[in-house]
Amino acid sequence: MTVRVGTRGSALALAQTALVTAALEGLGLRTEVVTIRTQGDRNPHHPTLALGIGAFVKDLESALLDGHIDLAVHSAKDMPGAVSEGLALAAFLPREDPRDALIARGNTGLRELAPGAIIGTDSPRRRAFLLAARPDLVVQGIRGNVDTRLHKLGAGDVDALVLAMAGLTRLDLQYHVTEPLDVSLMLPAVGQGAVAVQVRGDDERMRERLALVDHAPTRVAVVAERAFLAALGGGCQRPIAALGTSEDDRLILEGAVLDAGGTRVIRDAIEGPASQAADLGEQL
Repeated sequence: MTVRVGTRGSALALAQTALVTAALEGLGLRTEVVTIRTQGDRNPHHPTLALGIGAFVKDLESALLDGHIDLAVHSAKDMPGAVSEGLALAAFLPREDPRDALIARGNTGLRELAPGAIIGTDSPRRRAFLLAARPDLVVQGIRGNVDTRLHKLGAGDVDALVLAMAGLTRLDLQYHVTEPLDVSLMLPAVGQGAVAVQVRGDDERMRERLALVDHAPTRVAVVAERAFLAALGGGCQRPIAALGTSEDDRLILEGAVLDAGGTRVIRDAIEGPASQAADLGEQL
């Protein structure tokens, strides 16, 4: 049996997909990678907010539901809070560093950036946290893959970037990082650093196989974070953040909601049994 693995075609998406195919091949399965251009990929110059929720996910889900692929690989942070009807999240790979990272010209840290410095990010969450910490900065939208954004930084279009530490690490580009941003300063996006594997809900055979590569601590954390997001009716387009950490059978979930300008930050945490991850997310 050859498992058709659907993914976006970016370098980062393919690097994450290679982790999934390696895990499947470790189970003795043959794999075929099927690249699919999503709405977000087809409109690289449109602001992410204008593309709507699920711009990097929906086309992969459609291919899955239509039977063109057997599973889809997603960055968990790109996924809406609710799982689409007829589909299931069958596995999460071990989470990479969930923090955000500052990459600045002149190797400057966030606190040392000059007033009026231009920071490139297309994320409302990052924008809000940046302005909460440094209201004297200018936050400017920026699209494109990691290499494109680094090129824009080098060309002087912006003074600094904020990117996911996980993506930089998976692309072996972490040496560009000026400052990993502590979660006390910038709480990560829901699911950031986690790779999610999605299947058809009725594909019991595939779900059973993927259960063998599912990383329980990552699943517990991301399930709680996604429940928090769903309870707020949000997607990655709103300034919502959450991070779950589990130890033994306990889960600590921290969440935050901000206004667009970072002038108001509501932040709280909850702790409880890891077995009640979804309930904890809803309660928070």
